[in-house]
Amino acid sequence: MTVSDVVDVLRELSRTIRAQVLKTCREQSIVQLSRVRHQAPADTIFNIDPVSERVLLGGLEPHAERLGGIVLVAEGLSKEAVTLPQRWRPEQARWRVIIDPIDGVRGLMYQKRSAWVLAAVAPNRDGGARLSDVKAAVQTEIPTLKAVASDELWAFTGQAARAERYLLEPGRREPLALRPSQATSILNGHASVSRFLPGGQDELAAIDEAIIARVLALPASGKAARFEDQHASTGGQLYELIAGQHPFVADLRPLMAPLLRQRGWSLGLCCLPYDICTILIARQAGVIVTAVGGRPLDVPLDVYTEVAWVGYANAALRRQIEPVLLTTLRKRGWLA
Repeated sequence: MTVSDVVDVLRELSRTIRAQVLKTCREQSIVQLSRVRHQAPADTIFNIDPVSERVLLGGLEPHAERLGGIVLVAEGLSKEAVTLPQRWRPEQARWRVIIDPIDGVRGLMYQKRSAWVLAAVAPNRDGGARLSDVKAAVQTEIPTLKAVASDELWAFTGQAARAERYLLEPGRREPLALRPSQATSILNGHASVSRFLPGGQDELAAIDEAIIARVLALPASGKAARFEDQHASTGGQLYELIAGQHPFVADLRPLMAPLLRQRGWSLGLCCLPYDICTILIARQAGVIVTAVGGRPLDVPLDVYTEVAWVGYANAALRRQIEPVLLTTLRKRGWLA
């Protein structure tokens, strides 16, 4: 079986998760959805979370043997990885699949904005696979209840990213053309350094201000030179880069760990590999995603590696912003 067969299964599984989560959102109040179920090692699990987790094994197990075996890595599983069929040993499986069943759960459970089902597939290697091994990825929108459509994106290595818009009420899919911003400046656009959770927010804001001061002139009185959107979903941030809604995003939260230790804080929640597993779609759409120092982003496909990343909608924006970003980080002691 090919990676295309795995993608077909993942797309269907993502649609099942979307349907289950929307059903739950319709049936329960915000208070019920946002109640803490338990504290997992990687994140807080709310009542809305297990809705999708229940269908993970049920959605993959019937296909696993036909596909050649799967090592599943996902948020919220009781183990770091589960081998499917469950009677198989991990080394027998052909594929390693990493999934975030609901990325952006906090925004969705309060009906503020969409969440995303994120999934990626790589060959199963001794010692585990890495982001650079990913051969295909799928990203499916879980919209708020008042939305009329849900976007579905997928990509294979060496091929352009593809997308469809699913109209919820008639149940019809339409072709969807998404294109990253072609702007050569962030003037009058959105650009964000992520600081949507407590922990180093003052330093992250100072980095943001320093970058803007170098990249843009000070705005005239009564004018805005730049806007930002603190989007608490990595999948959502990637989508906005792909869709031309956001020209630049930097998630630098893991860099703040030494500062927070000095303050007696823990780092808290960061981007993890399952949050960023669909960057193949962004890259195949033309978005540039790097590690903080400018190298290609590459991390293990696990559930605990803390990930800092930077996304640029195009090469011109990268040429403009990256030198300023790196200079700012060096001056403030965050890069050697």
